Order: sequence, then structure tokens, then C-alpha cells
Amino acid sequence: MVDSFSSPGIDLPSPTLSARLHELAQYLAAPAMGRLTEEQRALSLGVARRMVADAAARLDTGIDQGALWQDWLCSGLPGADRFAVACFARAEEHRWREQAARRAGSPPMADDESEGADGATELPVAGALLSDVEGAFLALQIADRRRFDALGNPGIAVADLDAGLFRALLLDIAAWRLVQTGKTDSLAERLGEAVRAALARQADEAGIDQAARTYHDILAADAARLPEAVTIALARHDWSTVIALAAAAHRRPYGDMALALLAAEAAALPSLLAPLRVDRAALAPLEASLSMLADRAVAGGVAEDHYPPERGA
Repeated sequence: MVDSFSSPGIDLPSPTLSARLHELAQYLAAPAMGRLTEEQRALSLGVARRMVADAAARLDTGIDQGALWQDWLCSGLPGADRFAVACFARAEEHRWREQAARRAGSPPMADDESEGADGATELPVAGALLSDVEGAFLALQIADRRRFDALGNPGIAVADLDAGLFRALLLDIAAWRLVQTGKTDSLAERLGEAVRAALARQADEAGIDQAARTYHDILAADAARLPEAVTIALARHDWSTVIALAAAAHRRPYGDMALALLAAEAAALPSLLAPLRVDRAALAPLEASLSMLADRAVAGGVAEDHYPPERGA
């Protein structure tokens, strides 16, 4: 286990995962061949590129995002190990969800599940009066959708970035901007104010973690409602809802929970999802889906199937 990859909410249960994160950090710092697959590199770099672009836009709309990325890609991203966990977690979650969609499609809805958990698994029709559960579920879906670009490629919404990571990224971009334009006291002052404003704006934004906590807490107020909603999500391969509810139950960030599930052996899944109070048998779709994910970084090794890289990379 490597201290530089640790964060308050995440453990690294797999030596293979630790190795993969080392490889990604090395690749981000100085792009080179490694043991990461082409797809994993493409997805992780795509997440990093969109994260840098979004942060740059928050700092200064005049920044040439293409030039910034090319400079960093050629010379190595500053503090690459800070980004490795977040980018790899988002990329691997996306691979998992894409695979589930390809292999399982939309699981059929059972007759007795037409209304879900008090509507929790159904998007309401336009103009309908939303219940608390429906509104919270819709907010979770919206927060999840903000984690994709217009082409459906994965990203990390600014609201979902760790505040310390976002601050470090802003400062690195500001430093690049000063070098690019020629350092002046007035520009340094303007960039400093922009960094403070961007951090204050982010602090006021609600991301997927807040949406997950709200949805979870509403469901948890009824002893039967939470396990029912999770069971339905598991049966439908709705992995974003499963991750969100598990993260909220553990009071961990969504990205950390996603990586914990992706790196977990099958025997560890019941304990990871124990706070959701679902039956052991209900976890079968999750176990099966994870076991089929190509090149998953678990202690026992990786799968051998391969899938195509992201669209529009």
C-alpha cells in the first residue's frame, strides 16, 4: 500500500490496484508504456483532460485549454499522483457500467416491481408532482449525468472533486498561466482572486455525494425501503445507484466507494454492502458483473477480456 495514494475515505485492498495506480501516476507524470491496458490509459487520460479543462474554465475563460493540456501531456501533469486515484476510479467505473450495458442491456422489469421502491427506480413524467423519494432519485440521476460530456465520455464534475485536489489543480493551472503570459504582479493578483472565487463557488455546489446522502437518508427513514431500493437496483444492474447508496451508507465519497467495489474480491462484497441490509442472494448480479469486468485490479489477478476505448477520445 502506498501512502501517496491514500485518502480519508479509501483503502487499497488489492496489491494489483496499488500497482495500477502507480502505473497511472507514472504515465500521467511522464507518458510511457506500462501495464495499464490501452483502454484504461485512454479512459483515465480522458477523465484527466476533461478535469483539467473544467478547472481551467473556472479559473480563466481566456486560458487556451488545448495548449495547457498539450504542454502538460508532453512534460507530465504536475502532481500526477494526486490525480491518479480520482481519474482511475472514474475510468474503471465507466468501463464497468459500459460493459454491464452491453452484456445485460436493460434488465426486464418484474410485474411486482412496476412502481419500484415507492417510485425510486422510475423517472417521473414531466409535470408530475414528485414525492420526496422521487425527487431525491431524480437529483441523483442529474448529478450522475453531470459526470459525462456531451459524447457520453466519463468525467468528474467540479462539484465532485475533492476540495484539496481542486485547489491544487487550480494553483498548478495558475502557475502555468503565469509562465505562459509572463509573470506580472497584476496577473498574479488576478489569478489569486480567481482561485479563491473558484473554491468558494465549488463549496456552494451540490455534487453526487450530497445527492447520494439525501437519497439514502430518505430511504433509510423506513426500515424496508432502503434494502428494497438497493435490491431493485442490483437486479437492474443500476450500478450508479448501488455505488451511491453504499457510499452514503459508509459516509464515503462516491469515487472511493466505486473503487472499493471494483477492487473487492467476491467474498468481501457482503461486508461492503452490509449497511444496506440486502439479502446475500441479491448480490449475485453484482458479483457476476464484477467477475466479468476485463482487467479488473483485484488481489487475485485480472480478467483477460478486452473492450474498445472511449468514444471521441
